[in-house]
Amino acid sequence: MWLFFALITFFAWGTADLFYKKSNVETEKYSHLKTSIFVGVVMGITALATMIAKGIDYNPLNLLIYLPVSSMYILSMTVGYFGLRYLELSVSSPIQNASGAVSCILLMIVLREIPDALSIAAIILVTAGVILLGVAEKKKENAYEIEQNKKYKIGFKAFMMPILYCIIDSLGTFFDGWYLDDFTKTPLAGVTEENFEDVANISYEFTFLIIAVILFIYVRVIRKEKIELPKQGNRVAAAAFETAGQFSYVYALSGNGVVAAPVIASYCVCSAVLARIILKEKLTKSQYISVALVVAGIVLLGIVEGLGE
Repeated sequence: MWLFFALITFFAWGTADLFYKKSNVETEKYSHLKTSIFVGVVMGITALATMIAKGIDYNPLNLLIYLPVSSMYILSMTVGYFGLRYLELSVSSPIQNASGAVSCILLMIVLREIPDALSIAAIILVTAGVILLGVAEKKKENAYEIEQNKKYKIGFKAFMMPILYCIIDSLGTFFDGWYLDDFTKTPLAGVTEENFEDVANISYEFTFLIIAVILFIYVRVIRKEKIELPKQGNRVAAAAFETAGQFSYVYALSGNGVVAAPVIASYCVCSAVLARIILKEKLTKSQYISVALVVAGIVLLGIVEGLGE
């Protein structure tokens, strides 16, 4: 069953990226904030369902205790949605998915933990791929300026959004290690060894719901932007696939992590294929090579993670 759940996660998160891209369009100024609103609502519902289904006695104080982690994850996702307004999904998804490499670098810098040779090789592949993607995006921006004889609206600046996502998400993962590494040392309140991971996830999802309410007030009440429910299908679908992947991820890694981890880590391949088939995205040869390097590094990191399970 672990392979089934690994494939579910692979396709769920890859498909979520597709709907995220379709939800965040350049012509809709607050599309990234609207996407965050609907993701937050779905996550809030999921958190409530988890509490009821597992009979968890949740202490609201954990919303504040876990806030450093939750804020990193939520900010990274919103930044990622903004980048998708301007970048091809085939470029954005692999960069965002490279957060594992950044986590390794953080461990090296902050905790002075030296990763193994495979992890170092993966970091080099990811870094080289991201740098080459940046060069390719900059060249495309310059070509656009020459062709249109005007400034490219955002181009290379948008390329920085998935990089920011990658860095911020890695900080969340880094902080998460402190909260979830050892039950006896976790700062979370009123938890047991069986439920402290669920409590952390519930805290994240409820925090996302609170942020969604704040963003709704900002977008709808302050900015007077319309949010027409019949037109939010892509955002609801993105949130649903995101949550489904999050659910199956746990079961996938609890089976055979050595194989499941690299399968899941490479879900950006699914995103790229869907982007090519459904969104008709076309990349330059240098972009394809760069994406391939990033994906290879991500898969290698996934293999290393699996071996460590």
